[in-house]
Amino acid sequence: MIEITEVPSPFCGIGTDDLSIQVDGLTLTVIEHGCAVNTPLFEQAITDTQPRIAGQAVSLEAAIAKAAALLRDTRYPVIGGCATDVNGMRALMALADKSGAVVDNMNFTGARNNFLALQDSGWMNTTLAEVKNRCDFLLVVGTDLEGFAPRFFERYLWNQESMFLADTSQREVIYLGKAPSGDASTSPKGQKAQVFTCAVEALPEVVAVLRALVRGKPIQASTVGGIAISDLQTIVDKFKAAKYSVVTWAAGALAYTQAELTVQTLSEMIKDVNDQNTRCSGLPLAGKEGDQTANQVCGWTTGYPARTRFSSGFPEYDPFLNDSNVLLNNGEADALVWVQAFNTQAVPPKTSLPTIVVARSGMTFATEPDVFIPVGTPGIDHAGHAFRTDNVVAIRLKKLRDSGLPSTADVLNAIERAL
Repeated sequence: MIEITEVPSPFCGIGTDDLSIQVDGLTLTVIEHGCAVNTPLFEQAITDTQPRIAGQAVSLEAAIAKAAALLRDTRYPVIGGCATDVNGMRALMALADKSGAVVDNMNFTGARNNFLALQDSGWMNTTLAEVKNRCDFLLVVGTDLEGFAPRFFERYLWNQESMFLADTSQREVIYLGKAPSGDASTSPKGQKAQVFTCAVEALPEVVAVLRALVRGKPIQASTVGGIAISDLQTIVDKFKAAKYSVVTWAAGALAYTQAELTVQTLSEMIKDVNDQNTRCSGLPLAGKEGDQTANQVCGWTTGYPARTRFSSGFPEYDPFLNDSNVLLNNGEADALVWVQAFNTQAVPPKTSLPTIVVARSGMTFATEPDVFIPVGTPGIDHAGHAFRTDNVVAIRLKKLRDSGLPSTADVLNAIERAL
């Protein structure tokens, strides 16, 4: 039994790197700095270590040979999930290139709201280090921030030491749209966050009015989306009084049509605030299920984020046509490879197509896939790298135990060689 300190997490998206974990054989116990997101995923037990073909245990070599045989004659396979580390994603891209597959991260539908805004008009975003050292006013739009990352406030807002703030407890927090699920946003001195709630579908109008107020435009209405215009003016006044304000949102939480326009309005509003003799930046929330890692590796490999296909012999990006769920449902795809090294609950979509699952040990299925190969989890069973939410830091993940499970990269590289 050993204790490993300063353990980084690949699960929470915000780069927590101070966990203390007790390792007893294959059993992990988080003994310090765990949270509702990290602790269950670190402590999950290994329940199966042997690959299966149609539910029957086989050798790793046999499973790899069967997976290659299923892919060898396909014309339009889909590789979904894409939840792995940097090396796993490199191997996934190589397999997609070899097999002519579509690559689609499971969180891309939400991330698309960000990418469309970024590609159309750009944005001004910040890093977690800048939030920690400079932010004096945080606006959380349309998401439960502490539900997304339970330790965000502890790590990046109520931190005791800051390079440019004398007293971090004086920072101010406002939630717009959705209320927080707990009290993490309450300052160390007991100051609670202000909360202005509205239905998620009302956010486009609310954000548009907020931007108009930032620009000094007159508003005739007294409320919008159930929020008083005077409350929105309060947010504008906070922007103007702050030295470094930050606006954060989770694109996946904006679950309505054309939510990319809301992200674009927020991004343009941030630029407008910077015209008010102050500084303001955005902080899109992501980094779970390997989504930032998938898009980073796909980006530097092909020039595009995920939702890229190789069926023509070269990468072609389309955020709508290359949606794996659409391709599976309308009969265009002829095989599915599902890669998920982090979360056993994120099972592949239901399909009658030949299915290969390369996933964390313990995943269970309503219908057994043609091939299931359990793999180790990056940051637990092998070392690796994963990108956190701000996209500027690749977290160096540690190996904590010897499970004997292969990495995602090992498996996908072997399937690619077998092709």
